[in-house]
Parts: sequence; C-alpha cells; structure tokens
Amino acid sequence: NAGTEADVYISVYGERGDTGSRQLLRSQTSKKFLKGQTDIFAVEAVHLGCLYKIVIGHNGLGSGNGWFLDKVVIKDPVTDLDYTFLCHRWLDQGQDDGNISRELPVTDASMLPGRQELELKREKTWAAEKWKFRKGITLQFYNRLTHGFVCLYPDSRVDALGDKKNKYGKVSFMWMCA
Repeated sequence: NAGTEADVYISVYGERGDTGSRQLLRSQTSKKFLKGQTDIFAVEAVHLGCLYKIVIGHNGLGSGNGWFLDKVVIKDPVTDLDYTFLCHRWLDQGQDDGNISRELPVTDASMLPGRQELELKREKTWAAEKWKFRKGITLQFYNRLTHGFVCLYPDSRVDALGDKKNKYGKVSFMWMCA
C-alpha cells in the first residue's frame, strides 16, 4: 500500500524562479506510482538555474491515496546535472504526520559518500517515526524466538514474559524483532 492513485503535483524551485504546480501526468511506465516502482516524467519549464528545493504532494483523492515517497531525482538537460531530493516518508492523511505534501531541499547525492546519505535517511526516518514514542503510547514487539509479545507501557513498565497471544486487544504498533 505504498503507491497512490491520487493526482500527484510537483513544484520545482531554482535560483531563477519556479515551475509553479505541475501535475505529473504521463509516466514512461503504463501505471504510475506503484510500490517499488521508479516513474519517469518529462516536465517542460524554462531553465531555473541551480535547483534548491521541490514541493511534492497529491490531492488526497481516490482509494488508497496514501503514498510512501523515497526520493525524487531531477535531471537537468541543460547542465547534465542530477538533483536529488530525499524524502523517505509517507504522504498520507492517516500515516506519519498526516501531511500529503512535502517540501524537500536538494541533496546532491552524487557528492555524498554512502554513509552520509544513510545518515540523512536515518534522520528523516526518525522524524517520521518519532511520534510512535510519544507519551501514552504502548509499544508491542513480537519475538520470533519465543513467539510471544513483549509490551513496553507508557509508565516504563515492561511485560517481557512473552505471552503467546495479544491479550491487550488492538495492537498499537508491532515490530518483528529477532
């Protein structure tokens, strides 16, 4: 469920202006914005010079409109440069922080060593996931070794007996832990 059927829009910002909001209509793939897929679009615009940010989002319409966006890469045909905009977050009213659009600054991934790119992804992932650790949230982990649940309660108690079933009703969050 990481893809979307909603209409996706992008605005590209550079030192000489911006494109305005453009709908991404025709991908080089037959069905656009599917999970794990890379879509390629041609967006016509005047040359904006060096790019520094994008705003990307969708209209929130249609079934399954939530979308997990990893990154956007813009290839400038004039300078032959690639501009990378890392996201690694949900654009979904029911996930993450509920936003369906994101403002993403440029990250020149071609100049970053792999470790720095991983650190940027880690920071963005923590920004997206830290809400799970707010006060009042009960966390449940499933232990594959014992085949039981371990619960971390808001008052700092830990139930680590490894019960074989979820006796607390609806799971707030569940991770598979080895």
